[in-house]
Amino acid sequence: MELKLALCCDASRERDDGKLDLLGVFDELGAPGFPAIQERLTVVFVLEWNGDETGRQPLRADLVDDQAHRVLTIQGHADVAGPRAGARRVTRLVMPLENVVFPHAGPYHFDLIAGGEQLRACSLHLRETPAA
Repeated sequence: MELKLALCCDASRERDDGKLDLLGVFDELGAPGFPAIQERLTVVFVLEWNGDETGRQPLRADLVDDQAHRVLTIQGHADVAGPRAGARRVTRLVMPLENVVFPHAGPYHFDLIAGGEQLRACSLHLRETPAA
């Protein structure tokens, strides 16, 4: 499995022509205090499967802080068809999340577990901003 794309954004949708629209891509968020709640964010992962990876493939994405404490876990699976001549086997995961709690300021990232591999995916930095 190869991770082709990993990011956080405000929203995303797959178009009829196969393209993926992304709105408000970010890698940093500000909050006036902690713990902070992000009302809405969308995580996007695009995976391309190797020839020997077929059938039901378990997927898991853990949002962790810089001390490896898990903040949230997303679990599911992908049904990967067998190889076909000239065809790419791609899974697009578009996961809207609501009310994500960040316990403290600092770096966070997603660890993606798929195809028997664990990869560090997109990173996100939370910073404290002055109150308005």
